[in-house]
Amino acid sequence: MKQLQSEPTAIREIFPSILYYGTPVILLSTRNADGTTNLTPLSSSWALGKMVVLGVSTIGQALENMQRHPECVINVPAPTQWEQVERLAPTTGRFPVPAQRAAMGFRHEPDKFATAGFTPQAASAVQVERIRECPLQIEARVEQINLREDGFAIVETTALHVYAHDQIMLEQGAQVSDRYVDPLKWSPLIYNFRHYFGLGERVGKTFRAET
Repeated sequence: MKQLQSEPTAIREIFPSILYYGTPVILLSTRNADGTTNLTPLSSSWALGKMVVLGVSTIGQALENMQRHPECVINVPAPTQWEQVERLAPTTGRFPVPAQRAAMGFRHEPDKFATAGFTPQAASAVQVERIRECPLQIEARVEQINLREDGFAIVETTALHVYAHDQIMLEQGAQVSDRYVDPLKWSPLIYNFRHYFGLGERVGKTFRAET
């Protein structure tokens, strides 16, 4: 049998400070108390059928918003949008800024759309705005929130509607399919140990990167 990968010269136990080993970035839209939309970059999510599970900080505005208003939009940016995502990375909708976040360099920002240069798009089934420029946008209902003792919450959501840019859809003759995203035209922005990648070479890194 042909060996697909060479054996490592050595294996050792390691102790990484984070385990973001390569997951898609999402921008989570949630509804503020005043009816405006907050945007939160997340790097912990996974989907199973119509369910999308999110890992959210317990000291951020997103969790408070979803506890009060159990709806959200899961916006999936493209690799070319990493700089706009990074503009949001050191911001928070919480005021005053929690001491723990202030110590990490976060600042309060009430208008996340303006900060990132994104355009709000009215949603069809939830009272939260989508990000028009993101190639994939998933309107979702929050089903359950599980608070953990490590500063994070696990949020289970159900996808209600999915929107996509025509440019990333699979073409079927003269018609554009409404069921299939073309993987040759689309790749998500990947967060790989605090560095940004597409499905290829690195395109940038976050302000908290240690390498």
